[in-house]
This record gives sequence, C-alpha cells and structure tokens, in this order.
Amino acid sequence: MPIVCGIKFRGGGKIYYFAPIDPGIQENDYVIVETSRGRELGQVVMAPQEIDDSEVVGELKPILRCATTLDLLEAERFRQQEAETIEKCKEQVAQFDLAMKIVGAEYNYDGTRLTFFFTSDQRVDFRELVRELAHIFKTRIELRQIGVRDEAKILGGLGKCGRPLCCATWLTQFSPVSIRMAKQQDLPLSPMEISGLCGRLLCCLGYEHDHYVEVKKRFPKVGKTVSCSCGTCRVLRVSALRETATLQLEDGSVVEATAA
Repeated sequence: MPIVCGIKFRGGGKIYYFAPIDPGIQENDYVIVETSRGRELGQVVMAPQEIDDSEVVGELKPILRCATTLDLLEAERFRQQEAETIEKCKEQVAQFDLAMKIVGAEYNYDGTRLTFFFTSDQRVDFRELVRELAHIFKTRIELRQIGVRDEAKILGGLGKCGRPLCCATWLTQFSPVSIRMAKQQDLPLSPMEISGLCGRLLCCLGYEHDHYVEVKKRFPKVGKTVSCSCGTCRVLRVSALRETATLQLEDGSVVEATAA
C-alpha cells in the first residue's frame, strides 16, 4: 500500500494525495508539489500514512519540498495583487467587447502563472485578450471558463439559512440535485424558494434525501386508504423528520401514527 500525504490547495476543500519524499513532513506544513498545472503551494492536512491502492486516482505525484518563508511571503504578495488584476482584466474585456464576466483571479505561489476565472453564456475567442494580459502582467496567462455554481464558490455569500455558502466553505464537490428531491421533502416547488445564490437547486436538498426516501418507504403513500388499529383511515401526510404519518379516520378525526 502506498504512503501518501493529504494536501489541500487554496480555494478548495478537496484533499489530494501526494507521495512524501521527506519523512519529516507533518500536518499543517506548507509544501511545494508537482501537479498537472505545474508547481503549486499546498498545505498538509493529513500526515503521511498508508492507504489502499484503490484510493489513488491516476499518477501519484511527489511532494518536492517544504515551502520556505520566502515562498510564503511571495505567495501572500501575489495574493494581495489579485483584486487589482481583476479590475485591469475587466477593463481589457470591455475594450475587446467580449461577452464574458470575470469572476476571480489567482496567482500561483511564485507568480509565474496568473489564472482568470470567467463565466459566459457562449463560446468566447479570447486569444487577443490573453496576449494583451500577458503583455500587461508579464507572466503566463490562463483563462478558465467556469459554471454558475463555481462562481458562487469563488465569490461566496450567505445562503437562505443565513450561513456562509457550503460550496465556499467546506463542500468539496458538487453532486447532482433534482426537483424530485424537493418533492420528496414536501417543499414548495417555486424556483425562488429552492434555488441558491447561483440560481441552481440548493445543494442541501441532497443532504437528507436518503433519509426521506428510507423513512417514506415504511409508510403508505399519501391519499391511500389503509387499515390500522383505529379502523379504516386515509393517509393525509407523512413526516420524515418525526417518522410518523397523519391519518384521518372515517369519523373525520385525525391521529398520528408510527410505521409500526
């Protein structure tokens, strides 16, 4: 079984596995690693340990070295420049009259690459823009198109619950969410009420979906006539949270019953 470290990168909660060359690497250390995009600065969130081969996806790349104080200072210096680079990029987008919205910018730790994130409803020819940005910032430029859910993850904000967005704090990947989940939870089907800041269905609809499905399997469907110890009755509603059903008897009275 391979020995790996768990590394997190800036702006994401997902943990990536890398092979530790230095046995002295510890949790919370900052390290320089080799990635498909080049060298990146990451933080160790899982100390070296053995994992099953099935948990390793693709090639296991190495941790090159621990980050120095200079690396961290440089990374912070470039990070502080990002807000200004976004504004300059927006000015160039307006000059080239491109149908794209610049959402964010991110330097790698040593400033040798600058990535701009944008949204657009159509394909955009940004080759001239890239050349101009490379001339302005004197570094390698990447433009990456993202979706509206990724835009919310970058920009952040408060959800309907009043808490910071899950995608901007701890959610590591987006799972499919369907209107059927809202129906299963007896929620109003108004898009305004079950959509997040990104305009897509709320991610949290999926958090308790399995529980609702499992509980409702124990009960007859709403509207069905059943027999119980109280006599013949009709199922008015099923509460997955209380794990009970509300039943209406033949005399019009209403009782609450468990699945048993």
